[in-house]
Amino acid sequence: MIPPAPLSYVPEGPRPLVREIAQSAAYPVERLGSLRSAVEAVQGMTQAPVAIPAASALAVASLLVQGFANVDTLGGLRPLSLYFLTIARSGERKSSCDAPFMSALRDHERQQAHARDERHAKWLNEHALWKGERDKLIGSAKKFPVTDKHFAKTALDALGPEPGAPPRVERTVSEPTLEGLTRLYATGLPSLGIFSDEGGQFLGGHGMNSENRQKTQTGLNDLWHGNPIRRTRAGDGQVTLFGRRLAMHLMAQPLVARRFTEDRIAIESGFLPRFLVCEPPSTIGKRFHANSRGDSGALREFQLAQQRILNTPMPMDEGTRELTPRNLPLSPEAHAHLVFFSDAIEGEQIPGGKFAQVTGYASKAAEQAARIAGVLALWRDLNAPQVTVGDMEDGCALAWYYLNEAVRLHNAASISEEIDRAEALRIWLRDNWEHPEIMMRDVVRCGPNQLRESPKARAALCILENHDWLVPLEPGTLVRGSVRKEAWRVIRRCDDAG
Repeated sequence: MIPPAPLSYVPEGPRPLVREIAQSAAYPVERLGSLRSAVEAVQGMTQAPVAIPAASALAVASLLVQGFANVDTLGGLRPLSLYFLTIARSGERKSSCDAPFMSALRDHERQQAHARDERHAKWLNEHALWKGERDKLIGSAKKFPVTDKHFAKTALDALGPEPGAPPRVERTVSEPTLEGLTRLYATGLPSLGIFSDEGGQFLGGHGMNSENRQKTQTGLNDLWHGNPIRRTRAGDGQVTLFGRRLAMHLMAQPLVARRFTEDRIAIESGFLPRFLVCEPPSTIGKRFHANSRGDSGALREFQLAQQRILNTPMPMDEGTRELTPRNLPLSPEAHAHLVFFSDAIEGEQIPGGKFAQVTGYASKAAEQAARIAGVLALWRDLNAPQVTVGDMEDGCALAWYYLNEAVRLHNAASISEEIDRAEALRIWLRDNWEHPEIMMRDVVRCGPNQLRESPKARAALCILENHDWLVPLEPGTLVRGSVRKEAWRVIRRCDDAG
């Protein structure tokens, strides 16, 4: 029997350099407590990744309850404020997921704005009368003899202080500067939120440009901690505002978000690690109308819960509008569960551990878990006496998901950086390198600036080899008149591979 002729090898040609990003874990929707049914209702209607409506629901819940209590954590009492960054491409139905959770809040803001307009019109008249009377008294005092000036002072004291304008009623803003946010806290409500389904407006706005970025991030870090706002400006003097709270949810497209998540200032300042970040897998191409389902009852319950909280006065000093939130303790079982969770994460922050590269996120995970647990407890019952072990189990599970997302996105950014360098080398070889072979020392000496170090050059060469843009030559091959221990043949086009 004649053996069959061996098959000849036909090279496939070089492959594109693509990002090798690990898949996101399934979102633990079963851990959302009484928020779950509303989140599943919105996901069923939109068929978007469930992590998107989940973040919207948690962020709105945080905004509404953060003025009422501070939750106990392993580091002491902390606000219930949560910062979210949800990364999703255009067309992922971010706005459609956010709108149902914001609708009752928007209606409340609209009603309050109309009522404030009426109060403001009355205040203008009251203020005009007060100012006219004050100006008249001051004018008369200038004509009095020195002995009668006491009478003018007594009359001014009797007139009383300047009538204060009715406070502003906005609960949310989309792209504030730190100064604008401070003014709003000074003249409006003590509990606010930065919410934007186009987060690039804030991340790329004036408050986050190169001149203001560090100042803005430091100020928002203080608000996350519940620290007072301290502002000193020429002309305005010193302003100190106590008892203010801020929740945040930014939805951003990957390119915009990537600039933020890779910003060294945001990372080193601790601003970015305060966010619960996720980039869920896309559902585009799988959202068929036949699979759409809704649950108007669950959404209605969510909106009624919103209205009940919005109609409950926040505990605050009426004069200064400083919040006076109560303490929300942990049950003994909840405290024990949080300790176990914290210790497990701490052990993985050692060199080589799972969280060694994201210690900023990991070191805040236990506190994030307690905050989430507190939000879930108060959403279930605004008068909840404590965080139960069930609340804490849910909070830890959700914090664990977001911490693992931070690891995944950090690794993706690292891979992306290596891929970007390899792509820069591929383009340089195509456009600037005239020889058919390349050696590592050629790259270090002449290649792109970011590859002038041997480890980076070798990593880029290996990636191009793995993607068939370079073919390794046998040791001892003659290259440019000399025998070389290591060299590669350059593939500039797909048809060069043969």
